[in-house]
Amino acid sequence: MHAVVLVGGFGTRLRPLTNTIPKPLLPLGQRTILEWLMVHLARGGVTDAVLALGFKPQPFIDAFPDAQCAGVRLSYAIEDSPLDTAGAIGFAARSAGLHERGEPFVVANGDIVTDLSVAALVAQHSINARAGAMATIHLTPVDDPSQFGVVEFDAPHAVETRMGESAMHKVRGFVEKPAPGTTTSHHVNAGTYVLEASALSMMPGDAPLSIERATFPEMVRHGALYAYPTDDYWLDAGRPESYRRANLDLVGARRRDREVAVHASALVASSARVSESVVGAGARINEGAAVTSSVVFPGAVIGANARVTNCSVMGSVAADAVVSDQLIAN
Repeated sequence: MHAVVLVGGFGTRLRPLTNTIPKPLLPLGQRTILEWLMVHLARGGVTDAVLALGFKPQPFIDAFPDAQCAGVRLSYAIEDSPLDTAGAIGFAARSAGLHERGEPFVVANGDIVTDLSVAALVAQHSINARAGAMATIHLTPVDDPSQFGVVEFDAPHAVETRMGESAMHKVRGFVEKPAPGTTTSHHVNAGTYVLEASALSMMPGDAPLSIERATFPEMVRHGALYAYPTDDYWLDAGRPESYRRANLDLVGARRRDREVAVHASALVASSARVSESVVGAGARINEGAAVTSSVVFPGAVIGANARVTNCSVMGSVAADAVVSDQLIAN
C-alpha cells in the first residue's frame, strides 16, 4: 500500500528549533517524529511513501540516503510554491503515479503522534468504500471543541462483514471553533486518512487547495466522506508544550510504544539529576545539573549546576543557568 505524507510546513510555532531542522525531523524519543510515523505506517501495511515537500527539502533527502525509513520505500515530491493540503496531496500522489494505480492510499500529516492502528483504518475504509466512500478520516475526541474545527457525523450504521459486524459513520459537516451548545460533537480531524484514487479528481495538484476547507466539504455534499472515530493516543506535536509532551509520553507509561529515556551514548555526570526527560545521543549533562520534564537534543550540552525545567534544548545551556518553559537553540 502507498501513502502520501505531508511534511512541507514551516514549523513556525516551534521556532527556533525549526530554524535549522524541519519539524518532522525533530527528535521524538531516540528517533524522529517522521521515523515514528513511518513505523506506524509500516505496521499498517504501507510499503511505499511519497513525502510532500516544499520548505527545506534537502534535510529529508539527507536523512534517508538509501530512500528508506522503517522499511518503507521513500520518494519525494517537491513543490515549487506552497500548495496547501489538498494541492500537496494531489501533486505528490501524481508524482508517485498513484492516480494511475487506481488503488486507495493513506494520507498522514507529518507532525501527528498517535497510536492509531493504520491497518484498522484501512480495513474500515474498505467497508465504507463499498457504500460509496471516497475517503475515510480518522477522528479523535477533544475536551474543548471550541478550539478546533469539529466534525459532525451520523450515529453508527451497523453492517455485516466477513469479520462480523462493523459500524459506519457518515460525515455530515464541519463546524469551525463552535460556540458552546452549538454542536454535540467533540471529535476533530486527527490528520490520517484513506483516500480512493478517484478522490484525486477533486485535487488537481496544480494550485493551492485545502482538503479541510474545500475537498472534504465537497465530499460531504456528495455523501462520500466517512469517519473513523477512536480514542487512541493522539497529539499534534506542532506546539512547544505538545512537542515536549509527545516526547515525555513516549518514555512514560501513556503509549503503547515505549522508548528509552536516556540514549546509551549520552554522558550524564554522576552528580547530575535527570527526571521525566528525554536525553538524546551524544548529549552531555555536566556535574550538579538538574534536568526535569525536558527534551535534551542529540549533542546538546547542559552546563554544570544548571537547572532546566520544561524545556526543549538544542545546543547548550550555560553553567549555573536557570531556565524553564523555553525552546533553546544556539
